[in-house]
Amino acid sequence: MSAPYLDRVKDAVERLRQADLADGLAGVRFAAHIFIASSAIWLILRLADINSPIWAISAMIAVSDPNMHQAVATFRGRLTNSVLGCAVGLLFLVIGNESEWKLPMAMAVTVLLSTYVVRVPAMWRQAPITAALVIASGLMHQSKETGIETGLMRVAEVLFGCLVGLFFSWVMSRVWPVRISGTECGAATHGASPGSPPTRGE
Repeated sequence: MSAPYLDRVKDAVERLRQADLADGLAGVRFAAHIFIASSAIWLILRLADINSPIWAISAMIAVSDPNMHQAVATFRGRLTNSVLGCAVGLLFLVIGNESEWKLPMAMAVTVLLSTYVVRVPAMWRQAPITAALVIASGLMHQSKETGIETGLMRVAEVLFGCLVGLFFSWVMSRVWPVRISGTECGAATHGASPGSPPTRGE
């Protein structure tokens, strides 16, 4: 590639780095983020002989955010509530006989613990979702051992997706920082930027 073309590429990259949300390039940036992160997840899971990356990719998308501060808060909430949901799900799966009533009971208990004990509002819905994943796996396979193994695998995929989402949010904040009302959202941001959405409670 000749020098003029390299200069053009450098100029194009620099223009993208200086882009504002008002310029309408936020969607392009996030699309590039999702493409790179989902490709990385798919390739890594293929190497690990895991054929379905859907859980990891959905977790990655939920954690990904142009605002690094928001991405960290979402990651923390999803991690905490995933661990809580997994623990409650395993407890209900191991104790007692198999029963369809375990699923709604475990989800209700998880919501109560997440709301009144853990109190991490970001991604609080992940707690009952994870509990449901673990218990549903056991009921579907009609085996506690298989259910525990499958449930833990799903939780591991979700946590892996969260880590990938957080990592690429950090990478994109360095490579292609987003400016909102003149404030740059990058890894050095310590607070929510002006105009940024409130903490997600999904």
